[in-house]
Amino acid sequence: MKERKQRKLNTSMISLWLLHGKEATCRQWLADGPKRLLEKGAVHLDSSDNIYKVKSELKNAAKIYSMEYYFEISGKIADWNCTLHDLQLCFGVKEFLVISPQSASGVVLDAPEATKLLSAVSIALANCSSLWPAFVPVHDPSRKAFIGIQNMGTIFTRRFEADRIGSQVPIKFMHLEGLYELFVSKFAYCMSDHSMHLFRVHLLMKLTYQTLSNDEDNYDDIQEADTENAESETSPGCGNPNRKHWDDDCPWNEWYSAEDPVMRFDLVVTWSEKVVESSLEMAEMENASPHEAEKWILAPNLYPNLDSSKGDRIGFASQLHLLVNALGMSFEAPFIEDFVSVENPGSDNLESTMVIPPPTVLDRVLKDLFLEDPQLPDFAKDEHKSSRAIKGAPVESLFAQFCLHSLWFGNCNIRAIAVLWIEFVQEIRWHWEESQPLPKIPANGSIDLATCLINQKLQMLAICIGKKRELNEEFEDCIGTKDDASANMEKMQEANKDGDESSSFHARSQAFDEKRDSLLTPEGFNGSKTVESKFSANAQDVHSADKSTLDSIRRGSAGPVGSMKLLKLCQSLHAPFTQSAPLMTEDMHEERLRAIETFGFSFNFSAQLERETLSSDMSAFKAANPGAVFEDFIRWYSPTDWENDESEAKGPSTDLTEGMNVDWPPQGRLSRRMSESGNFWRKIWDEAPILPASEQKPLLDPNREGEKILHYLETMQPHQLLEQMVCSAFRASADTLNQTNYGSLKEMDTKMDQLYLTMASTLRPLQVNLLSNTSDTIEDLQRLCVVFEHVEKLLILAASLHRRFRQVPRISEAIFSNYYNFYLPTMGIGLADVDTQKEFDMKLQLSQNERQVVSNMFTPPTANQSWRKVLSMGNHLNGHEPILREIIFSMHDNASDNHYASSSHRDYQQDTETYRMYTCGTSNDLRVALSIISYD
Repeated sequence: MKERKQRKLNTSMISLWLLHGKEATCRQWLADGPKRLLEKGAVHLDSSDNIYKVKSELKNAAKIYSMEYYFEISGKIADWNCTLHDLQLCFGVKEFLVISPQSASGVVLDAPEATKLLSAVSIALANCSSLWPAFVPVHDPSRKAFIGIQNMGTIFTRRFEADRIGSQVPIKFMHLEGLYELFVSKFAYCMSDHSMHLFRVHLLMKLTYQTLSNDEDNYDDIQEADTENAESETSPGCGNPNRKHWDDDCPWNEWYSAEDPVMRFDLVVTWSEKVVESSLEMAEMENASPHEAEKWILAPNLYPNLDSSKGDRIGFASQLHLLVNALGMSFEAPFIEDFVSVENPGSDNLESTMVIPPPTVLDRVLKDLFLEDPQLPDFAKDEHKSSRAIKGAPVESLFAQFCLHSLWFGNCNIRAIAVLWIEFVQEIRWHWEESQPLPKIPANGSIDLATCLINQKLQMLAICIGKKRELNEEFEDCIGTKDDASANMEKMQEANKDGDESSSFHARSQAFDEKRDSLLTPEGFNGSKTVESKFSANAQDVHSADKSTLDSIRRGSAGPVGSMKLLKLCQSLHAPFTQSAPLMTEDMHEERLRAIETFGFSFNFSAQLERETLSSDMSAFKAANPGAVFEDFIRWYSPTDWENDESEAKGPSTDLTEGMNVDWPPQGRLSRRMSESGNFWRKIWDEAPILPASEQKPLLDPNREGEKILHYLETMQPHQLLEQMVCSAFRASADTLNQTNYGSLKEMDTKMDQLYLTMASTLRPLQVNLLSNTSDTIEDLQRLCVVFEHVEKLLILAASLHRRFRQVPRISEAIFSNYYNFYLPTMGIGLADVDTQKEFDMKLQLSQNERQVVSNMFTPPTANQSWRKVLSMGNHLNGHEPILREIIFSMHDNASDNHYASSSHRDYQQDTETYRMYTCGTSNDLRVALSIISYD
């Protein structure tokens, strides 16, 4: 008894103390108002967009209590589809107080204490003329139980109570009919005609459905595959053939499998307010289809590792970061072999930290790199418009594929790269020595100077291998087999016996020349650009009735050049087939430029650099135009160096061919530089033999150039290799991602454009060989990896959304745009004070034509899915029951018509929500919150 009296005394003292302290605090908050409270530092709640709170503490010798005031800025009451505070949702209030002890549990465990505490706060609020509701947390924290009270400003008081059943929910309350009867029971006992009265209960219902997560879906697929294929065995290393990952047909899947950034979708289905008069209507409503609901709201749930602030890296970005680290280490040794050799001073450290994959992995990589493809890929397909601004190799080229394989070989450490490069060069040498064509190298006979030097060297080597194969085939054709040779000797002997040896030899020579000329196409030999522009299809001069005898020995002619005539002979000037100019890589061009800078630019020096090409073209011109002079060659090869003299032109002379009138001889002179004494061009002309291009020595010596290229590949310094690898790896990775189909997402297009421009500017020091061991470029490259990671994650999300909503692109565009704006602060763009720890939360209302596409995402569950075995709730969507059901029951009365009106001295004609019950839960969990207006 003494303990009970002492407890009551302590409770009364606490109530009096709270009454005095809280009344002063409430008066201050009422006087300040929401705007002033914001200025004083009201805290914004992360769980809501528009709710703030202020806090006050009261201390005494016994306990410490805190009182929190929650309020909104906007005057509009938020819809329950918005983010509301838990108490707002449970009791339909807008602003409220929460009084709780500062203890480990944060709840009042003693019922009398909770009642006294709530009474004290109610008196304090009444003294302040405040209509704020006040709540006190009670019972166990897991029950989320509250009691509350609100002064209505009249003789009425609203009382609140909330509690939760955490397990073993009665079957009756799993259905709408039972919940309806629970609500009616709260007020029906006051009515004498309970059994006959039809209660007009207002009802709002919201159901939440959830798609299966990828982990659950994949688990079910595996279980089904195991069941169906119990008697079959899959080949080693092939995995489960029936399991299909979400990104199997995405371009990056060749290198890694990305986790689907979309974990699942929540579909919130809400019905408009209904008036229900019986439990039978509730039973019918439980069988209603979700398609009959008023609103469908879709909410994506994304994996948290999309936020780069978590420190997780995926895909190309993580491997490029490792490649940049390897570039930083490449300056530690002068040769590639030093990173592999055990005699290297730093080999102990390398062996302990860097692992080389086993030979089987190495063989598999090399086999994939050098696998011959009968059809070369389209190197410009799906290439970004800014891709060529990066001096790397095209994504489908041999060196780019080597770089991409290096990213995943041995976790891209410097030792693994060195081992793979050495084996790669050895394989290149085998192709050279065996005259086997290089795979993944275009055989168009050109060198792309916009790519990295290694790619240019490989293109040059591919051309050299092709030339080498042609020479070998021609040599074999000329020699033939021994049987063919003996047969030819017998034919020659028979021809000698007939006394026609000379004519036979001439016939064989002519046949050989015709064979060679027939192979001379513009792909192998050509004329100058000037000839191509002047070349006429009208060949009347060639078919003239009176040919010169010189035509019989004309060789290597591509046809007459319009109406041009030779100076010394009244013959048509013919354009010869010429050899293509010798191909050069970037370093060869730079070597020529350095020579020009060293010796100075002059006309004769330029001719010396081009001596071999000039001599070849002059020899071909002489063979195609017997009797031609140096001036004829200049008129064809360099028309700007021939000055026509129209004033001295003679009238038309009569040709011997059927009286045709032609202007001959042409009038004019050489330019000053060509007519100078000691002109180097004339000297080359005098020394040039008369040989068609088919009989000349090739300008490109494939054996010499091929060995030079292999020497370059075998002896290049590690940092030179890694610099080109970094450029090519970034470009190839970006080009691979650029092939992703993500629909028409403008933000993604903009981000890809920015990525290419950023890569081009950051990688420029590597392209001009300005990198050093102490350079800041390494740090810039590491920051570029972070930028690449951001774009890569956004693109994977864009691809995932596009695959799901191809038929309704508005959904994917809206979700991606919303997430893009949410993600900007983590990318270093946007306001600096944005809270990057806030989780992404979005709700998108669907139109009628979009509902079916979203409904199809809820595939009918299989028999192996355990959660389908017991369906306790109604309103199924394709066999899926809602994971959460929320209902608001309410009863509205006119205050003048109820039994309280007789005691009221006011004309209170307002329609009042006298009873309200909020239920939230599933078949295993149920929370009920009740508010009732009572008469004091």
